Amino acid sequence: MKTILITGGTGLIGSKLSLALIAKGYQVRHLSRQPISTAVIKSYSWDIEKNSIDENAFVGVDAIIHLAGAGIAEKKWSNKRKEEIVNSRVNSTQLLFDYVQKMASPIETFIAASATGIYPTNPHKIYNENAKPATDFLGDSCEKWENKIDQFNTLGIRTIKLRTGIVLAKEGGALPKMAKPIIAGVGAPIGDGKQWMSWIDEDDLVNMYIYALENNSINGAYNAVSPYPCSNQNFTQVLAKVLNRFIFLPKIPSFVIRLLLGEMSIIVLGSTKVSAEKIIATGFKFNFEKLSESLTKIYHE
Repeated sequence: MKTILITGGTGLIGSKLSLALIAKGYQVRHLSRQPISTAVIKSYSWDIEKNSIDENAFVGVDAIIHLAGAGIAEKKWSNKRKEEIVNSRVNSTQLLFDYVQKMASPIETFIAASATGIYPTNPHKIYNENAKPATDFLGDSCEKWENKIDQFNTLGIRTIKLRTGIVLAKEGGALPKMAKPIIAGVGAPIGDGKQWMSWIDEDDLVNMYIYALENNSINGAYNAVSPYPCSNQNFTQVLAKVLNRFIFLPKIPSFVIRLLLGEMSIIVLGSTKVSAEKIIATGFKFNFEKLSESLTKIYHE
């Protein structure tokens, strides 16, 4: 029975991943700023700003899954918020590395979340894991983040980066925000509606983390996205159909989104079509390849 230490374990994916691992017989521990232990999950404290972790968290740990990080779309991108986004990822990864390299017996595997934001926005190109990072804020943030993750390779630890797209889940993330105006009858495509959205169902993402954990041949960066990305307009139409609503309003002009969100508008106006071929080539199977399959499961099962 292997022991897995998870950061961000109480978040949207972390909580579901924790339960899935326990169901498979793993021992699961969490690192948390405010540790609260349950009957099945022991929680240990860490403080990124103070560069401290309860060292007991690492005793007997076989693998670490690092999901912690400030939400990209939770607040407008002031200079302070951008600094928080970067530091929450870069500094937390460095802190984990500093403690892991002091361990008497190092962990076997380090799996970390990254994001498709590492790729440039371009409606005419399909990005795979070999593409150069974008030079904007998101691309630069992800590159700094991944450079810290890659340090674990120097310790002989199998290191995986899952570059995650838009995660579809009813309980949180982007989907409830996208569904709310449609449910209210005021939903509409954004900008020209042609921008690509690379997404993944929450259950497929949880399964991908477990797959990466259990398959020793998995190493390096993989795109955690469905093999069928879609345009913003198509996404809006499929979501409306699943919710039994009609889209009758005109598209929301790009300039309105830029006025509302500022630099953060790149999240909804940017176009990034990302390939899932690398992870599929390893033998990974998606349960929800098509958008309609994922949304139907989320809202009707």
